[in-house]
Amino acid sequence: MSFRLGRIGSVAFVTMLTVAAAFAAAQDASQTNKGEQIMNSSCLACHDLRPIQVTALDAEGWKDVVGAMIDRGAQVNDPDVPVLVDYLTRLYGPLPDGAGKKILLNTCTVCHDLSRVKRTMHDAEGWRDLLGAMINEGAMLSEQDFPVLLTYLARNFKP
Repeated sequence: MSFRLGRIGSVAFVTMLTVAAAFAAAQDASQTNKGEQIMNSSCLACHDLRPIQVTALDAEGWKDVVGAMIDRGAQVNDPDVPVLVDYLTRLYGPLPDGAGKKILLNTCTVCHDLSRVKRTMHDAEGWRDLLGAMINEGAMLSEQDFPVLLTYLARNFKP
């Protein structure tokens, strides 16, 4: 079964899809902002951001950590737990295992959250150039760690 919308119907349909997409994006941004607010008020009340930046857990792991922190006195309302876990998972979620994982967590996350690292895709040459630029910007990456991190990134975050 097929039908034609006509010109006005097509415009209305496209407009409706655009509005729906904008609404979904606004909801996602709202949840991200709420997750960040919860983290800032609850997690960072006791410790700085660094332990979060170098953890790289999946949703279940973050749920366990948040639960343990609540048991230790963190103030997180029950309805806020899933929002916080989702936020932590999206920004500081899991990484593939490998020799460069620890180097990435200890070097790249000084300036970047994991979501930024994970959405950057390059071939080996692109990663080599980017790492060189990061060293020029002050990244503390030793000569012996450079090839390990390069191999890890090129293997796991390629186009």
